[in-house]
Amino acid sequence: MLVGRSPVWQIFRQLFFHMRNLILLGGGGHARSVIDVIESASDYRIQGIIDRKERVGHRVLNYSIVDSDENIEKWVQSDQDFLITVGQIESTAVRTRLDKQLSEAKGRLATLTSPLARVSLYATVGEGAVVMHFALVNANAQVGRNVIINTRATVEHDAIVGDFSHISTGAILNGGVAVGQQVFIGSHATIQQGIVVADNVIIGAHTYVNQDITEPGVYVGVPARRLR
Repeated sequence: MLVGRSPVWQIFRQLFFHMRNLILLGGGGHARSVIDVIESASDYRIQGIIDRKERVGHRVLNYSIVDSDENIEKWVQSDQDFLITVGQIESTAVRTRLDKQLSEAKGRLATLTSPLARVSLYATVGEGAVVMHFALVNANAQVGRNVIINTRATVEHDAIVGDFSHISTGAILNGGVAVGQQVFIGSHATIQQGIVVADNVIIGAHTYVNQDITEPGVYVGVPARRLR
């Protein structure tokens, strides 16, 4: 049943819910997942997507790519909120560049939580972060700026996720884990309780981390070992 995505439903939402205008920065696969989260909530009305110049005029699901990222300042002046919807695996370079560009233009970052996710009242979630469908952020957890907590990921009590990190689908951060900045935790990876993960680390899918990771690099395996 597609009532939730019908034009009638969209009009109903706009009439009966207080919704802020939102521009998405990035129109790839991650943006499509984020759009689904936005449409399942009632906080934001998507006004368009900003991407590379050559993609202007293309569509992502029901939304147009309206401009290129060199014109972000113009859209800031039109009183929009923004969300960075570029995906992140090996590099955060595009996401951090867009964040800097938006900050310099004094743009407002949205924070998005799926109504199907569970975020404790005792947790904190930073600006620009996205908590996707069926994710869990438990009590006293701290999620930083522009973090992605992807579908069915778990961030347990007292865990910390640094800025610009991505906790991928089904990954588990157990209690007291501290993940640094610009870290990627692959799908269904598990981080043992109390473990510390340094900045700029990539942890492969299904990896089990049972010792602190103190140096940047790529780690895989059960238990985790440094690949490069």
